[in-house]
Amino acid sequence: MSSCWKLLRPIAVAAVGLLLSACSTVGYYAHVATGQGQLVAHRRDVATVVADPATDPALKQRLQLAQEARGFASAHLGLPANRSYTSYVQLDRPYVVWNVFATPAYSIAPIQHCFPFAGCVAYRGYFSHDKAQAEAAHLEAAGDDVYVGGVPAYSTLGWFADSILSSMMRWDDDELAGTIFHELAHQLIYVKDDSAFNESFASFVQAEGLREWRQSRGLPPQDGAESTMSDGFTRLVLELRDRLKTLYASGLDAASMASGKQREIADFRVRYAHWRDSQWPNDHRYDAWVAGPINNARLLPFGLYDHWTPAFAAIFKQAEGQWPAFYASVRELARLPPAQREQALQRYLPDGAPSA
Repeated sequence: MSSCWKLLRPIAVAAVGLLLSACSTVGYYAHVATGQGQLVAHRRDVATVVADPATDPALKQRLQLAQEARGFASAHLGLPANRSYTSYVQLDRPYVVWNVFATPAYSIAPIQHCFPFAGCVAYRGYFSHDKAQAEAAHLEAAGDDVYVGGVPAYSTLGWFADSILSSMMRWDDDELAGTIFHELAHQLIYVKDDSAFNESFASFVQAEGLREWRQSRGLPPQDGAESTMSDGFTRLVLELRDRLKTLYASGLDAASMASGKQREIADFRVRYAHWRDSQWPNDHRYDAWVAGPINNARLLPFGLYDHWTPAFAAIFKQAEGQWPAFYASVRELARLPPAQREQALQRYLPDGAPSA
């Protein structure tokens, strides 16, 4: 799994609830209903695509691997055995959806969007890049910080049979298989209004599932260096977010807040350069992200996918590596009220791990 993909992952597979927005405006609901309808209309069974002589051999090979991973997910990981990821859609665009994240200018709290079944999430998704950009411009005109991120894949939580998309084909084999595990985990257990719980759970299933998947194929364990680098960069970003949170709570006037915000972002760039040069001198994969425009909204996705991952790893160990027992324990946590669930997860974290 590439470290660059781990950087993007918090905004790349997070569109659950996109299709369930009956409480949204009629125009937006029509847009997402049309977008999902087009995916359904253009999907083809993977077996049909693979058997088609006109199918590119490289695509055929990737789809066959995806089907092997799909079978492994249900047979060995205890994930849902349904029609999801047994069809393929060739898109006419690089991403299936674009998510729009927004915050007030002096807050790290996201502007939430709530859906009847999926609960509240920190973005709004669009099947059209132009519509996403128009929404971003509207929010920026109102004074908000905005970030638009492309989404290669998303889950409908089992409401539809999700397809493999052409936008997923640029991933390496591990990320393709891992994403199938991740999205099926969402179908198995999902808690409204608790993105950190949902994404950490699915990310653990992805990581452990991928470890078992590679082992079953006689492949060596993944190189941990890229994950270590990604985790280090995420910590730097979260430190910036914490510094901004402190600034915004200071009670300073708007002009002082604005200058302080730019100062913190500049200091982050200095800390990043020192970290890169001292620990990863020959790797500049994050340089473009750091050099680009940074605002509150661009920081939102970081940390969402792995905050509780160590807790789920501890629960899996307690279940002696048995998936049914693990899922039973996770379901018990999912039924708890939010505060009790957080307290229970906190007890599973290793000593010294940050609290939620």
